[in-house]
Amino acid sequence: MDNIKANTSSIMRNVKQGSVLISEPFLGDPNFERSVVLICEHETTQGTFGLVLNQTSNLLLADVLEENIYPDVPLQVGGPVQHNTLHYLHRRPDLIDGGVEIMNGVTWGGNFSQVKELLNNGVLSPNDIRCFIGYSGWEIDQLVGELKKDSWIISETTADVIFDTPPKNFWRSLLKDMGGDFKVMSNYPIDPRLN
Repeated sequence: MDNIKANTSSIMRNVKQGSVLISEPFLGDPNFERSVVLICEHETTQGTFGLVLNQTSNLLLADVLEENIYPDVPLQVGGPVQHNTLHYLHRRPDLIDGGVEIMNGVTWGGNFSQVKELLNNGVLSPNDIRCFIGYSGWEIDQLVGELKKDSWIISETTADVIFDTPPKNFWRSLLKDMGGDFKVMSNYPIDPRLN
């Protein structure tokens, strides 16, 4: 039993706030196919909260708010849990009070009234914020199980990559940058039968 706990502990030590989980090419879960998830909160005894960085929607931020937001800010799908919730990442903690620094240059949340005002005044660029409906969540044993099955590759990234990489290129770009076998993996077809 102690050996199992030690193994679980060593797996989970690699996951931390600011890590990214990159789905393996043939994950088979439509919610996470070719996904990259930024870990926003990781509690080894309670679970993990993250946002998918590369799933787009057909919605804009203004579509889900009662007030007008004048610049077009795309809404992404943060994961399969609670699509009635709104989350955001930004790189302007100098303008937006509150929030949690996830990693250098990336803040999660903060004063949303300020966000709306700053967007409408043109002070906050849509390029400095990523908005999401829903989120990704795992209970501690659930994520351990997925990591043991090699469903995810644990990696790191930078704020510039998060905010400046188009969502459609995100998964492939991160794997290519990792080099070696990961670079090869980035070119795997979605359906291997078509190869």
